[in-house]
Amino acid sequence: MMTRPFGHDIAHEVFIAAKPERVFDTITSAREWDAFFTNGMELQPQPGGKMVFRWKDWGPDFYTTEATCEIVTVDRPRLFAFRWWAVDQDHPTTVEFHLTPDYGGTVIRLREHGYPDTDKGRAMILECAAGWGEALALLKFYLEKGVTYEPPRKNL
Repeated sequence: MMTRPFGHDIAHEVFIAAKPERVFDTITSAREWDAFFTNGMELQPQPGGKMVFRWKDWGPDFYTTEATCEIVTVDRPRLFAFRWWAVDQDHPTTVEFHLTPDYGGTVIRLREHGYPDTDKGRAMILECAAGWGEALALLKFYLEKGVTYEPPRKNL
């Protein structure tokens, strides 16, 4: 049985007071992602390269997970895109970071598309939409103010 596409995308926009080259170099570096959003990330920033998001004891729920991705497009400083399997192995979605110089900095337009019209697809689009909003806010604070992610301390 073929699953039809959900027909809705994740879309976020954010302004960052940094040049597109700086923003692009940040989102194509595992070390930089680890400063503001992940811990233990892998990233090979070329088409066909592997990217692995990792979170260990992340956030107030201390969750641990990882997501493997395949790099689709690396067009510095305009577009960075990857495909991942947020829903399941049969339904990859594509995440695109479109960077535009504007207002003395960079506007990022993030789009994720390809979610299936299934219960799991609808649940994941909500989870990922919230996650990308968090990631972009943390990216903005990191690039503009140097704020890095500080994990909560577990109560002993």
